[in-house]
Amino acid sequence: MATLESLQAKIKKLEQQAEALIAKQSSGVIEKIRELMAKHGLTAADIDAHAGGKQRANKAVAKTMSKGSAAAVKYRDPKSGATWTGHGRAPGWIASAKNRDKFLVDGSTATTKPASVSKAKTAGNYVRDPQPAMYRDPKSGATWSGRGRAPVWIAEAKDRSKFLIAGAAEVAVAATAGAVSKAKAAGKKTSKATGVSAGKGQPKGPQPALYRDPKSGATWSGRGRAPAWLAGAKDRAEFLIDASATASVAPATTRALKIKILN
Repeated sequence: MATLESLQAKIKKLEQQAEALIAKQSSGVIEKIRELMAKHGLTAADIDAHAGGKQRANKAVAKTMSKGSAAAVKYRDPKSGATWTGHGRAPGWIASAKNRDKFLVDGSTATTKPASVSKAKTAGNYVRDPQPAMYRDPKSGATWSGRGRAPVWIAEAKDRSKFLIAGAAEVAVAATAGAVSKAKAAGKKTSKATGVSAGKGQPKGPQPALYRDPKSGATWSGRGRAPAWLAGAKDRAEFLIDASATASVAPATTRALKIKILN
């Protein structure tokens, strides 16, 4: 049975053999390197200079990449400091947020497409693209585009104009002006339609009696709600006043009367 001393001796012998093999192989590699350097006219200084330039280039690339990644950051979690570029799957701290504007990093709103601003300036148009920030909380720096549910810091404010970002007021005025102009146009159309219907329909003012109740002598002009003595009649023609009275009725009323009788 082998003892501890004998095992240690074997290990030491094997280590010496391994060192000898490494030295032999290293000398062979070094010799080949010398031959290559002599063949190409290189020196140790040339190798050192090349290695140093490569390291400097790698550092410059790493620095550029770090700057690019920092510039791409668009959202930041104020609690943990975690960031997100806005691309790919949203992290948990912003995935369920209804309004992501409050997580925007300062200056990231400037990356919004100019097309969105131009669309917002078009009065009365509802833009589906992400909107630029229109309001800012001076205390926290949180922003809101004016679309969707208002955040807490502005929801209860009586005057929201004090939260407006410089330049955003013009957009708000343009949008308001568009809404007002549309409302005015709709009002004009409604008034025109009312005027046409009033001109072609029944005339205004007191109307002559068209119907008479033979029992009570009560009359009705045919306008408004029918009285009880006529409302349930199947044939209202039997309640009509004689033709001499009907002839004095305006033509428009006569046409309306004929339509009612036919119906």
